[in-house]
Amino acid sequence: MSRDFSPQELDRALPDLADLRPIDREFPEEDERTAVFPHLPERVSRDRVAESRFAGGRSLVSRQGSSYHLSESEIRTVIELGRFRIISRHDLAQHGYGGNREQADRDLESLLRQRLVRRGVFEGPEASPRELLTLTKTGRELIRTNGLASREAVYEGFARPREANHDADLYRLYQKEAARIEDEGGRNLRVILECALKENIRRDIARLGAAAQREIAAWHGLRVVGNKIPVPDLRIEYETQNGELARVDLELVTEHYAGRDTATKVRAGFSLYTPHGEAGRLRRVLDARGMRPDIFSL
Repeated sequence: MSRDFSPQELDRALPDLADLRPIDREFPEEDERTAVFPHLPERVSRDRVAESRFAGGRSLVSRQGSSYHLSESEIRTVIELGRFRIISRHDLAQHGYGGNREQADRDLESLLRQRLVRRGVFEGPEASPRELLTLTKTGRELIRTNGLASREAVYEGFARPREANHDADLYRLYQKEAARIEDEGGRNLRVILECALKENIRRDIARLGAAAQREIAAWHGLRVVGNKIPVPDLRIEYETQNGELARVDLELVTEHYAGRDTATKVRAGFSLYTPHGEAGRLRRVLDARGMRPDIFSL
């Protein structure tokens, strides 16, 4: 669940950024890299990492003297986990491997054995156990060392355990919205998570002051609603069929959202998604406030 910040809250929150800060983007020069990866043949996943390069067959990836023997699909999986922080094992197999669970299981067991990925079991829908995946610090550093994600931040760890299920669902949300964008001719999709947007806003508030709240919101393509800057769970930036730059801000609204919070997301212009079966309840909540936005189901 994304949280809105007033300028005063943003100022006070500045010291707490360390665990959410994405890695820096200073990668080694091409000739200094220990591995070079030509383009990976496209899989069923709609995720686009156009700048990443992969070797055919299996590739030797080195980090500070340590070597990791990864297949093309394992490299893609490490990158995807770094982009979204948390992905459920089920969703990764479904979208990242086109439903090929056998291959997904082989890759994940290899990555877990090499301690590039870690897993956790959380309480899912109807109290059923749900296996979630994230990078380890070593996995994140491996992406950094080899320059495998030059346009996007890279994350690791279960930063918000109580919201792990919600955060994991953002990968599935992305798949649905990416399909719509690409069906309309969009390309070169880029993922920006809530924590990265918040960090940039905090930095600007600290530099320019609370009085510049509206200018800062506009600079980041956001709005001020009720003296706060609502931040979406997920932003997708992309290039349209006509070559123009575009973006869409997405919010995954669950049963834990209060009506006022949901109304704020609508006023902020976010596209709303809900877990399967909850759209009707959300429509009733918003209808009582005179709002009738489009609501999409995962």
